[in-house]
Amino acid sequence: MTIQPGPADDLLDPSLAALMGERRRLINLAYRLLGSLSEAEDVVQETYVRWYAMSRQRQEAVESVGGWLTTVATRICLNLLGSARARRERYVGHWIPEPVPEPTERPDGSPGAETGDPADRVTLDESVNMAFLVVLESMTPAERVAFVLHDVFRYSFTEVAEIVGRSPAACRQLAASARRRLRDARPASRPMPADQAAGIVRNFKQAWEAKDIGSLIGLLDPAATAVGDGGGRVTAVPYPIEGGAQVADFFVQLAARASDLVLVERTVNGRPGLVAEHAGATVAVYAFDIAGDRIRHIWAVLNPEKLRPWTK
Repeated sequence: MTIQPGPADDLLDPSLAALMGERRRLINLAYRLLGSLSEAEDVVQETYVRWYAMSRQRQEAVESVGGWLTTVATRICLNLLGSARARRERYVGHWIPEPVPEPTERPDGSPGAETGDPADRVTLDESVNMAFLVVLESMTPAERVAFVLHDVFRYSFTEVAEIVGRSPAACRQLAASARRRLRDARPASRPMPADQAAGIVRNFKQAWEAKDIGSLIGLLDPAATAVGDGGGRVTAVPYPIEGGAQVADFFVQLAARASDLVLVERTVNGRPGLVAEHAGATVAVYAFDIAGDRIRHIWAVLNPEKLRPWTK
């Protein structure tokens, strides 16, 4: 990251530019490791707290500020992943990774601003789509960390080993195990181009609004599933709905019960999705996994705590 010098630079902590230049990458890393934007922000904050808790002498002895921050953030995430499993066993209903929207725009209309919202610092690519994050949830903490660091962020296994405190051979085995989980869970076909996926999601939206169960069934894979996450704060179906016909019937019934919902096409974790609004407020975010030309999975996040980045 290149930062143009300014007249006040001499007044700043010399390490500040390097520290702030790492913030986006740390948010991206922590979000992929935890599946929670709020937890990722907390991890990055804690990482900076630990940096500034060191003496200036110890800070100056650090050869790579970015390397130090990455190591500390990753180790915090690894500890959190261990406790997260226990917390999610107590979670009311199904826990779905926290969805993130497209980055907001600068006030002048140009994209890519650094704002106060950590969602604006999450790079939306295939490693952050909901289907990918759900598979990451099935991995052990060690598998997830080794896989994300090596396969997503391109650290060598030697570097991964130094960060997580294991041997390079052990990290290689962990990443290989994680890849097998990913292959077993994901279809072999290539991801559908975004414009085609958007067309299918748009057709689903229109059929849902029209309560057209026949069209919905035609858009859904016969083995499609739908899962909701209310977190005990709002009503959500406490079990997965399985089967294309059953999923279609559920959405038709939902349309009949909640006729005042407004559905908006939005990008959810880098892929076409839908947002449900009531009285101008976001009440649900829907992410889709599409294989071939059929919808395989629908994830509905209704927990208000996970919808803060979507608040207007």
